[in-house]
Order: sequence, then C-alpha cells, then structure tokens
Amino acid sequence: MFSYEVDKECFLEEMCMWTSIYIANNRKQADHLKTLLSNEEILTNIRPVGIAATTGEGMFEIQVLESEVDEAQAIVCQGSANH
Repeated sequence: MFSYEVDKECFLEEMCMWTSIYIANNRKQADHLKTLLSNEEILTNIRPVGIAATTGEGMFEIQVLESEVDEAQAIVCQGSANH
C-alpha cells in the first residue's frame, strides 16, 4: 500500500482555473486587495511577478477563481474608487 499526503493548495490549483485580475504595485497593496476580496468571500491568491519572486519586493498578481472574475473586478474597482 502506498500512502501520500495531499497538499490542499496544490489540489485547488489543479482543480480550478485561477485568473489574474490585477497587478498590485507592492505587497502592501496586494494584501489590502486580498483582504477586500476575502471579506466578500472570494478565494484569492497572491503571486509574485518578476523580481518580487526572489526579493519579495515588487509587483504581485491578484488571482481569483475563473468563476468569480466579474464579481472580483467589480469589488476591486469599487474599492479603488473609495480610496
């Protein structure tokens, strides 16, 4: 018998299509947008872009599930209008 552990995040990425909806200028902005979307119960993923992948500083992609793109974009647009 073989035994293995399933990584939940990896499993989600394989089963669902993530779509980029925004490129944040820095980690602080990315975290703010993730919180904004999470408060509306939208599953959100932050992914470093370019140099941010190695240094942690730089731009970050905001990704949501393909099925929630329209709602997420409306929330992000509304959130930036309020700032």
